[in-house]
Amino acid sequence: MAARGGVSGRLLSAWLSAGILGRWAPWAARRPGAGRALSGLSARCVRQVRAPAAAPLWKPRLPSVSLPGGGTPSVLSSVTSLLPSILQQPARTLTYCSLRNGKRKTVKAVIDRFLRLHNGLWVRRKSGYKKKLWKKSAAQKKRLREMMLCTRTQCKLLDKMTTSFWKRRNWYVDDPYQKYHDRTNLRV
Repeated sequence: MAARGGVSGRLLSAWLSAGILGRWAPWAARRPGAGRALSGLSARCVRQVRAPAAAPLWKPRLPSVSLPGGGTPSVLSSVTSLLPSILQQPARTLTYCSLRNGKRKTVKAVIDRFLRLHNGLWVRRKSGYKKKLWKKSAAQKKRLREMMLCTRTQCKLLDKMTTSFWKRRNWYVDDPYQKYHDRTNLRV
């Protein structure tokens, strides 16, 4: 028993010096025989393993220029030169602030592909309704010509991508969607 305690103590001290148990060091220091509980390996296997000297994976490049006040530049300035992609704005198709009049702009692809009903729902065609019609049956072509309602999250996203101009009520002559603009007999 004493031999085991000695082996586990040496094992524990070897692991602590190698930095392997850095997170569990306070716990292991309070408990006798913690090396056996944490390792699950025999002392013979662990003696053969040598931990390499820990080297940092990333070293910040500090510019060699000194500041006028005699100080050194901050770490943030060295990191910004290494990671310019983090500081750049993400590329989105939605323009939040236009250059001409500073207003939000509508994504034109939404207007081309979707139709907004006045009740807030968006309608779209089924995907592939124009593709490879020569190999589709007449029934399949008819099903593909039908319109589909978008889901709630899609409707919210499409509302964000359009301005209030496209959300107003329109009255067209012989509008085929006239009966769908108002939601009747539907619970909200």
